[in-house]
Amino acid sequence: MGIVEGHCDARFASVREIFEQSFASGEEIGAAIAFCVDGELVIDVWGGHHDVARTIPWRRDTLVNTFSTTKGMTAICAHQLVERGLLDLDAPVARYWPGFAANGKDAIPVRWLLSHQAGLPAVRAPLPAEALYDWNAMTAALAAQEPWWEPGTRHGYHALTFGHLVGEVIRRASGKTVGAWFREHVAGPLGADFHIGCGPELDEHISPLHGSLAPPPGPGGGPLSLPGPLGQFLKDMMDPSTMTGAAFLNPPGGPDRHNTRAWRAAEIPAANGHGTATALARIYGALARGGTLDGVRLLAPESIARAREEQAFGPDAVLGGLPMRFGLGFMLRHDFMPIAPSANAFGHPGAGGSIGMADPDAKVGFGYVMNKMKLGLVGGATAFAVLREFYARL
Repeated sequence: MGIVEGHCDARFASVREIFEQSFASGEEIGAAIAFCVDGELVIDVWGGHHDVARTIPWRRDTLVNTFSTTKGMTAICAHQLVERGLLDLDAPVARYWPGFAANGKDAIPVRWLLSHQAGLPAVRAPLPAEALYDWNAMTAALAAQEPWWEPGTRHGYHALTFGHLVGEVIRRASGKTVGAWFREHVAGPLGADFHIGCGPELDEHISPLHGSLAPPPGPGGGPLSLPGPLGQFLKDMMDPSTMTGAAFLNPPGGPDRHNTRAWRAAEIPAANGHGTATALARIYGALARGGTLDGVRLLAPESIARAREEQAFGPDAVLGGLPMRFGLGFMLRHDFMPIAPSANAFGHPGAGGSIGMADPDAKVGFGYVMNKMKLGLVGGATAFAVLREFYARL
């Protein structure tokens, strides 16, 4: 048995070689990549192990937490409701969620939740750790929260609150939670092994994550100090008294909370999706070819075009001024996030390195998941290395 298993078309053999090298170099412990081209799964490979001791092999059905890669899955659910006439992007959020109107939020439209423009990246009032797993506690806190900036005037990454904000609108418009809607209308019909909220029966398939979301310490054990926007973001991220710190640390959590049963069981639609690279490649592969794959239609072409229309671009108010470009629930391709050569590529990365991407020009869907956490916001070294080589061979 080789380092890497699975199928890879002969023309992409060099992509597989780069992926294999990531294990030999120690870049990966366990990981998987998958590419769809016009609906055909041309690469579907995996390798490594669940554990640092390398005793439990990674399998094709190994699931792993993908953090913010989950946001793209949540966005698909919202756009399906728009397509069905159950949700209006330009209607005030308060039409669906009356309590949301408190503290000057009565005019915020649904689209600003999807484009990180609502000014609600964090809750100011300190919350107990368990609130993260309590849907009603999180949505009540957000309904009461006053925006951190005048909505619509800035954009700032809603790292955790995106899922509860968009998810509560989905719940009220459809009568179903995000996890239930996603299962019934996305993952189930497409046979995609991705879950927003996991029961204990899936635990044996889930690889734990290794490493921390926190930046490594700097010289002498103090906080890591870097120049420019990234340094400012890392500094603020570790200070819960700042807006950025509150966005990531309120509710607080231990360094290993993402490996707990409580985390897996909850629906945290911005951050706790568990899935395979194959699932991401198939879902984004459908979006890359007009919304339909294997007879299953996720979205109409006009819905996909609307979802990837630029809503905000420029310095991000939460991420230390780093340049971010957002559509409606998806990150869009630009130099800071070179997810594909195509200017029309869209998708979402997750903390630690995972990524899902659709390229409608080349009809490519891509997924990468891993269990070794890397520092960064827009995908890990392995993801971008295999992406570059894939497009060189396409």
